[in-house]
Amino acid sequence: MAEKSVAVHDLILAGRISSAYGIKGWLRVHSFTESPESFLELAPFFRIQGSRPIPVNIEQGKVHGTGLVVRIAGVNDRSKAEELRGVELHVLKTSLPELEAEDYYWTELIGLSVVTSHEGRDVLLGTVSTILETGANDVLVLGSSEGDADSRERLVPYIDDVVLSIDLTQRLIHVAWHPDD
Repeated sequence: MAEKSVAVHDLILAGRISSAYGIKGWLRVHSFTESPESFLELAPFFRIQGSRPIPVNIEQGKVHGTGLVVRIAGVNDRSKAEELRGVELHVLKTSLPELEAEDYYWTELIGLSVVTSHEGRDVLLGTVSTILETGANDVLVLGSSEGDADSRERLVPYIDDVVLSIDLTQRLIHVAWHPDD
């Protein structure tokens, strides 16, 4: 039976290998899921090489302290594990729980342009480079992008009063935020 081909657009970022753990090839993974346990339930995993998804066979995984450690097939010593530092681990979008309307996975927001209305015109503030979890509310970190207001990093709170709309198709977030803030 032929296995269905997986394309990059079928995947979503779920975690990143942060470092080797021990001498037997285990790896620390920074999970982007709500809990480390839920990361392990999202198999199968992939890394992207060029523009191709490459399967990653996680043989074992366990919560360790507040983080997660995994063992990948074929990685049996620390030096091989060190070579994987920084590798991003993706999962099939279809393996994620369905969200309520108006809810988004953080990785869906990374790379979206952020625009505000000022003096009757739209002003590009930047592009979402990451999202910070602060406790009180999440914060969109905007990196500069070509054509933005002034090429500086901005921090914009991800709250209902500020984030007016998100359009994944247009890759655009409209916010109520002064360009000088």
